[in-house]
Amino acid sequence: MSISEESFAYTPGLRVTPLTYIRKIRSLPVKGQILVEVGDRVEFDTIVGRCYLEGIPQILKVAELLDVDTEEVPRYLLKKKGDPVKKGEVIARLRAAFGLINKTVLSPIDGYLEDINEITGNITIREPQRPVEVTAYIRGKIDEVIPREAAVVGTWAAYVQGIIGFSGERFGELRIAVSNPEEVLTPDNIFESDHGKIIVGGAFVNLEALEKAKKIGVKGIICGGANVEDLEKLLGARMGVAITGREELEFTLILTEGFGKLPISDKVFKILKDNDGKNAAINGATQVRAGVLRPEIIIPKDVSGKMEIMDEGAEEGKMKSGSMIRIIRFPYFGKLGKVIRLPVELMEIETESLVRVVEVELEDGKRVIVPRADVEIVAE
Repeated sequence: MSISEESFAYTPGLRVTPLTYIRKIRSLPVKGQILVEVGDRVEFDTIVGRCYLEGIPQILKVAELLDVDTEEVPRYLLKKKGDPVKKGEVIARLRAAFGLINKTVLSPIDGYLEDINEITGNITIREPQRPVEVTAYIRGKIDEVIPREAAVVGTWAAYVQGIIGFSGERFGELRIAVSNPEEVLTPDNIFESDHGKIIVGGAFVNLEALEKAKKIGVKGIICGGANVEDLEKLLGARMGVAITGREELEFTLILTEGFGKLPISDKVFKILKDNDGKNAAINGATQVRAGVLRPEIIIPKDVSGKMEIMDEGAEEGKMKSGSMIRIIRFPYFGKLGKVIRLPVELMEIETESLVRVVEVELEDGKRVIVPRADVEIVAE
């Protein structure tokens, strides 16, 4: 097997860095109003944009309900196009035969009369517009504004990506609840004073701790691993892992290593411990297929002067000798290590397939050879 010391490969990377410059695009779902300007300082919950989404329409078959010809519908309507209506309000009435026939059509929703169709005899009632506000998500300053569409927030920050997460964006004060990365987060580590905080555990969080965190009202939990069965009990439903982030969970959960009992890496734990007591933004949204998205922890830093981005190479996904990686397939799932070699030739693996491989020195000194597709770069 020939080896090139200069060889490299491209592979997805997990960013773990004590300091980098983060930019977040905060986009409105439809065009609206951007409420900030370039250079403005923003907090986690600063509203940077607002728009309005059209309400859901409902169609009423008035001609059929009154048993009249379609072109006769306007004659029996008590509202005209554009008028507001209330749920349960009479919007059409037919009286005939000296009051012996009395038919009415009631509005099923609050909204307004949007359309009258004399061909079908139907009318459309649309719910009121719904306001949508977008927050800054992170503390920082506005780097860029895209009129009516988005604002870009930038900040120097410690940045950690996890393997998988659940539920969406939240922010709060970080509290390290365990003494080391191997310790299990249990109910005894969670206190009433943790209300509104983001708790950092160790290798595992059990169901009892998750339920206590929910009861107390913590904003988030970060730990190495958890059991799928525990999470499904907490969610009350089967769990999908291809796309996450919209679970109806009272707090955001980020697993830095995976499922099972897996100690948080020393590097990640040190970054979190160094920022104990500081405010952080977290997002559990994960997408493992096209358009890879990882759960993230962002801890804004007050940095003066001009700084260089520290992990630009890792962001580009360039893996070479010396790169720190994480193995994402069994039997070494979750293990961290350093790339020793990137053999040029294909190698036969257990499935008898020929694949490109990488030789890795794990944290305990053991050297293993795994397919390149089974590793992710971890930014230093």
